[in-house]
Amino acid sequence: MNTMFALTLPQIGAIIGLVILLILLFIVGSFLSVWLKAFSSGAPVSMWNLIAMRYLRKLPYSLIVDARIMAVKAGLPISVNEFETHYMAGGDIIKTVSGLINAQKAGIPLQFDQACAIDLATKGTEKSIIQAVRTSINPVVIECPNPDSGKTTIDGVAKDGIQVKARARVTVRSNLEHYVGSAQEETIIARVGEGIVTTIGSAESYKWVLENPDSISHNVLNRGLDTGTAFEILSIDIADVDVGDNVGAKLQEAQAEANKNMAQAQAEIRRAAAVAQEQEMKAKVQEMQAKVVEAQAEVPLAMAEAFRSGNLGVMDYMRLKNVESDTDMRRSIADPESGSGDSSGPKIQ
Repeated sequence: MNTMFALTLPQIGAIIGLVILLILLFIVGSFLSVWLKAFSSGAPVSMWNLIAMRYLRKLPYSLIVDARIMAVKAGLPISVNEFETHYMAGGDIIKTVSGLINAQKAGIPLQFDQACAIDLATKGTEKSIIQAVRTSINPVVIECPNPDSGKTTIDGVAKDGIQVKARARVTVRSNLEHYVGSAQEETIIARVGEGIVTTIGSAESYKWVLENPDSISHNVLNRGLDTGTAFEILSIDIADVDVGDNVGAKLQEAQAEANKNMAQAQAEIRRAAAVAQEQEMKAKVQEMQAKVVEAQAEVPLAMAEAFRSGNLGVMDYMRLKNVESDTDMRRSIADPESGSGDSSGPKIQ
């Protein structure tokens, strides 16, 4: 049994060699179709490079080969290493090559490094290198204000206080040289809106704005609003101009209402002060009347003291009563309604 399964060294070596050959044939066979596709397309890639991309660098070799074939067919001298670098940086190599081809067909100068930068800059957004190139070829129209913001017009107030509502369309195209790191459509919309509001606000009358809507376009366009943006403004067209509210009249009405409220408050303050002063005077009158009553109460006491001290006699007292009686009679004759007993003088009880 042992001699039956015993192998010599040459046989063992042959078996190992056969296994290695089968592994190599399997590896080469898995890359053969991609290698043949690249070779037949005029964009050859070495078998070793394919194996290194697959097992060493962990890259999608088939996708990179497709991108290289596209570039070679379009006459773009881009190497496999450049595609690998852009892919490992997180870029989309197929979109980048497509953008380069579109720019080449349109006669727009665009280098591979610049295209890679635009592709990476637009990653994670709604934009792409293809859209940037297409916008550079075919200008697009931006609505101002943006309908998604919920506003339909840009409102400004002329010097005569009349509100003017405007809506503009801005025609722009991508500026690929300044696309990376530059402001996007939102900045264009904000700057155009600011320019429209400023132009309307500097007008003497709303009628001038209605008669000369093109002047808004010229004034806004001459402000260089595309500076520092990813676009070049080709034209600004005022799509609609309408008259709004009389803001000046509303402000005057609000001011008059505020003045009225202020005057009423001041009048209320004066009324309260007058009421307080009236109450104070009434209190003083009561105080003086109390003093008078107090003084009148001291008269009988003084007369009683005069009787006791002998300074006042009975006849003197009788003459004083007669004088009081005569005084009351004359007062009743002069003013019958006051009554005979109404005397402001002191009474002796």
